[in-house]
Amino acid sequence: MSTTSIPAADRRRVVAGATDRLQAEFAGVLGRETIERFVDDSLERLTGSRYDDFVPLLAERFARERLRAVARLEGAITSDRPTVLFLCVQNAGRSQMAAGWLSHLAGDRVEVLSGGSAPADAVNPAAVAAMAEVGVDISDAFPRPWTDETVGVADVIVTMGCGDACPVLPGKRYLDWELEDPAGRDVAAVRPIRDEIERRVRGLLADLGVAAG
Repeated sequence: MSTTSIPAADRRRVVAGATDRLQAEFAGVLGRETIERFVDDSLERLTGSRYDDFVPLLAERFARERLRAVARLEGAITSDRPTVLFLCVQNAGRSQMAAGWLSHLAGDRVEVLSGGSAPADAVNPAAVAAMAEVGVDISDAFPRPWTDETVGVADVIVTMGCGDACPVLPGKRYLDWELEDPAGRDVAAVRPIRDEIERRVRGLLADLGVAAG
């Protein structure tokens, strides 16, 4: 993503507001300094996307996701749900469709994360449209980079065409899904990719012992 600057006063206000809200959520789990640092870093990583007007809101969502991962890695919170991380280059097509399918089919029985090695400015509109055709709404998704904590907390990491740019951690279960890249394709061309991703996600759920809804 390209980087544009946010006026210092606006940045301080955004960070302070998000930190206050997240501190209430993570009370007794993570300290304010940690929360503020992740909010500020998440804001920096997303600034310059096509969603510029919504970056403060998205940064708060991104920070929440990362803070939950940190808290789990530190043992401050626990979860008996498997965590799956989908990775591709732009986090705009394949990984977003896979995350959408998994959330749709598994509900809250699986924790779903996604990220990219070089995130795009926006999710592929053809992917959004193709998923909407089958009743899966990913219109509020946004590309974000993978981070150390989201990789660290994942039980299964599914890579999709990011090659050497994808992180490799010992002890993690990796799956490499070779899928056509929907970038630059119309909805008709994305449909077969969407359907193949659904098939693979259903197979992953079966492997995890989670019933598809």
